[in-house]
Amino acid sequence: MNDQLARLTAQGKGELPNVSPKDAASLIIIDRSGPEAKVLLGRRHEGHKFMPGKFVFPGGRVESLDRLMPAASELDARTEARLLARSGRPSSGKARAFALAAVRETFEETGLMLGVKDGQAPKSPGGLWTAFAQEHVHPDLAPMHFVARAITPPGRPKRFDTRFFAVDAEAVAHRADGVIGPDAELVELVWIPIAETKRLGLLTITTVVLEELEARVVAGMSHDLPVPFYRMLNRRFVREML
Repeated sequence: MNDQLARLTAQGKGELPNVSPKDAASLIIIDRSGPEAKVLLGRRHEGHKFMPGKFVFPGGRVESLDRLMPAASELDARTEARLLARSGRPSSGKARAFALAAVRETFEETGLMLGVKDGQAPKSPGGLWTAFAQEHVHPDLAPMHFVARAITPPGRPKRFDTRFFAVDAEAVAHRADGVIGPDAELVELVWIPIAETKRLGLLTITTVVLEELEARVVAGMSHDLPVPFYRMLNRRFVREML
């Protein structure tokens, strides 16, 4: 882990005025059906000012409606506890909002709906969640694994306090067409073995989270496993276990 911290520290030296990090969530869809675990990454449009052309996990800021979306199941109690550790104003609603934001952002950016599909439409609070109701897809939180948390270092133009989740590819309940394309936020999606992701020139934090995920897969992907929390203290990145 020393190499990981060195990489993050080296990239954490900014000179811009400090801004407060916004709560965000990101989702790694993992396919473990073959001999090698593969993950889904999307390449951002070159025209974006933020991370142009980079391969990333789908994700974004937590929105107020995320707390209100009903789910087929709730978070595992161990996952909820770790999501709320070192968190201001902890509550079950806040914890589930992180997970639901990851599900919503994944749909918005990839067209993939994660959850359980049946004959009943969930009660949508509005926004993009209306599409889930139309397709009778209920977000399913119990299978979601909390794998890492990271706060963007000070001195960056945008800062996020991001919770990274992972879920099995079998959780994909619906695919919407026309979301990925040359004029979209993500111009392509790739399924790639974790061991091969380094050739994509990923952001340091993306590489670090993938290394954490790979170790988690080897350890059995249990909700009992601790979750690493990366942040900067006294001008150095630290890795704390939640």
